Amino acid sequence: MSLDAIDRRILNVLQRKGRMSNSDLSEAVNLSPSACHRRVQRLEAEKFIRDYVALLDPRKIGLPTTVFVEITLQGQADEVLDAFEKAVARIPDVLECHLMAGTADYILKVVAENTDDFARIHRQHLSRLPGVAQMQSSFALRTVFRTTALPV
Repeated sequence: MSLDAIDRRILNVLQRKGRMSNSDLSEAVNLSPSACHRRVQRLEAEKFIRDYVALLDPRKIGLPTTVFVEITLQGQADEVLDAFEKAVARIPDVLECHLMAGTADYILKVVAENTDDFARIHRQHLSRLPGVAQMQSSFALRTVFRTTALPV
């Protein structure tokens, strides 16, 4: 299925305000409520819309510190990569894990209360990940902007 201009408008609006009523959404994209509802159902069925979530403010819940951790593994064999990926997925403080091209094999986005909390995460979880040869952590000083909206 390909996306037309109306589908793209619907996706753009929903990415920014997912709790919007169908009536408000149909008005925002200039479509009748029934046609809008059918399109949203189709976009959900076709997995263009994967899920609906609440985005939390990390500062309000006590996790204002963001740390990016570059990890280099001892090897690139499938079993080394698989073991690392399974283990890192079980760490609740890791928000994202990306397999990289370049100097590091993976980059992780980790949230913590502060530097002491990150030291705990490092000691209890990161240092125990399988196959790790080297790790380098960089603390974000401040977030300039953050979005989850994809350009459609």
